[in-house]
Amino acid sequence: MTEHTTGTGIDPGDADEAVKLIVDNAPRMYTWSYERERGQLISLYEKAMASQWNSATDLDWSIDVDPEALAAASAEQAVIVQVARAAASLPGSPFASWGEREFTALGIEALKAQLSQFMHGEQGAMIVAAKITETVPWIDAKYYAATQTMDEARHTEVFARYLHTKLGEAYPMNPPLEAQITALVEDSRWDIAYLGMQIVIESLALAAFGSLLRWTEEPLLRKLLRYVLSDEARHVAFGVISLTEYYEHLSAAELRDRQEFLAENTIRNRTRSAIPEIWERMGVGFERAAPYLSEAARTLDRSVFTNFDEAFFSKLVPNVRKLGLLDANDGHLRRLWADAGLMRWEYADDTATDYATYDAVAADRAAAS
Repeated sequence: MTEHTTGTGIDPGDADEAVKLIVDNAPRMYTWSYERERGQLISLYEKAMASQWNSATDLDWSIDVDPEALAAASAEQAVIVQVARAAASLPGSPFASWGEREFTALGIEALKAQLSQFMHGEQGAMIVAAKITETVPWIDAKYYAATQTMDEARHTEVFARYLHTKLGEAYPMNPPLEAQITALVEDSRWDIAYLGMQIVIESLALAAFGSLLRWTEEPLLRKLLRYVLSDEARHVAFGVISLTEYYEHLSAAELRDRQEFLAENTIRNRTRSAIPEIWERMGVGFERAAPYLSEAARTLDRSVFTNFDEAFFSKLVPNVRKLGLLDANDGHLRRLWADAGLMRWEYADDTATDYATYDAVAADRAAAS
């Protein structure tokens, strides 16, 4: 019999492959006040209950998926293919002998890598939502966070099922995303879980899922993304409603910490993992491919690389404005983001617009009735 010394039921020798162990330093909080006092959270909770969907019955998993057509239609995958195509003309390039078959295969691998990060990120969101349920002091927020935990479980499940049944082997979680979510779980302050997940990462998710939805015509993925986006828009609204109230009562020093957190997670840390496993699967190897990819990237129009960042910041900045964090401490964060050119999105459409746009579950049920 194997002795389990971790207290988790997992053999320590297998832990790196089977699970990731994280120490959560936040105190759990009961509340004995069951009065429903926060009208916006009450409405959001009731909407969340009415909008629960069933991944087994609301999605048609019998639909056949053509990975080549799916990859070709995705703008995110087109970026990596464009860079590799440009690199093919460089002297000594490992892509010089590639034809359309190889570039198509690269697009499929990149698509699998992207959906894998969606899957891993949704599991991270499930863990953080469970933490918020345990640590937030308000009963209305606990109620809503519990519904979000269920949402994130469903999202993790559908991305995993889509990958495994329609596309093939998933990729591991990329290190920057893993580190970002791990830090939220480890932090002792409950509002940092809100700020990092509900405001930053969920805004990132809205941008990523929305981008893929605009480009793909594959019916199963389109409906899956519409339903996930319907949930995600509520999740960001949950963060905005809760933190706007909480931040009204923090000191200048505490607000400065939150401003620095946002700066660190945006302009100071915009790391994008190249997911080296893609190149291993393509038989090239990341170390060999990387110099040619870097050189080729410098020759391409910069808009190829900035479209996603623009979609992300157009969601993030107006939501942070609502929290009052732009102008706290004499506009500390406003100045940092202005220097980075981000303030042009201050009055972009915020989560309220997303909430109306992506109310897919209600729209489908109304159409069916």
